[in-house]
Amino acid sequence: MTPPPLCAEGTAWTGARWYDLRDTETGDIRRVFIWVPPGEPPEQGWPVLYMTDGNAVIGTAIDAMRAQACYPAGTNTGWGVLVAVGYPTDDAYDPFRRSWDLGPPPGQSYPPFQDGGAAVRTGGGAEMARFLLDQLRPFVAHRVRLNPTHQGLFGHSFGGLFALWLMFTQPRAFSHWIAASPAITWENSFVLAHQARFDPGEGPIFVHLSAGAWEGDQLAPFQETAEDATERRAERAKTRTIAAARQMAAELNRVPGVTVDYETYQGETHMSVLPVAVNRAIQKVFALS
Repeated sequence: MTPPPLCAEGTAWTGARWYDLRDTETGDIRRVFIWVPPGEPPEQGWPVLYMTDGNAVIGTAIDAMRAQACYPAGTNTGWGVLVAVGYPTDDAYDPFRRSWDLGPPPGQSYPPFQDGGAAVRTGGGAEMARFLLDQLRPFVAHRVRLNPTHQGLFGHSFGGLFALWLMFTQPRAFSHWIAASPAITWENSFVLAHQARFDPGEGPIFVHLSAGAWEGDQLAPFQETAEDATERRAERAKTRTIAAARQMAAELNRVPGVTVDYETYQGETHMSVLPVAVNRAIQKVFALS
């Protein structure tokens, strides 16, 4: 496993560093944010949380860590390393690239986001997984001592789908899997075929699934009177975000070696749930007991 070439680097939020890394196989550049706690690492190395949608989550994750790990008796949260994978942009998202990176194979092609733009493709999840596991991990390990047995992966929406797909196909890649509002029913619920073949190997594996309360049958109050309320209800009936996540959690709880919990975040929509879910990922992965 060879670390990818470093194209650029700089300072981001509250002590984080960012690095633009070129994928050695595809040439694609991804921006990786790394935040390391103060002080010396424990003897076994720092626990670490990897996150997708890095541009959107890194600031929230750092603040959640700093606010809680300094008071473990009141939070049960310890220090750990944060690694967030995003793109070389100042925006929270790069929708075009994340569709490819976080959409597991085989994927499909969709109309452009904008008139005259390129078709939107999914299915590049295997490329993302290879970059994450074979290139990014050595890059991070070269800079900070990590605990190889205590590593988590967080993803939201498409990122949650990616995390579940990777767990079903490479279950030993991480010890903690956090999937917030996962797009389980995306592309005809193909991920369920992977779940049916899921063998976690020798555990333990911890899984946390979640969704916002306004991702079920009921719209958020401000959406009830919107012009597109009817279309939104129809879309919710198709995506079934809460129901699908609850069902998957119940099924995974019957798998030996896998510990699963599910949580509905009150008052949150599919997008507003992100900061809450990031905070919960910090609490789950870096729990002291």
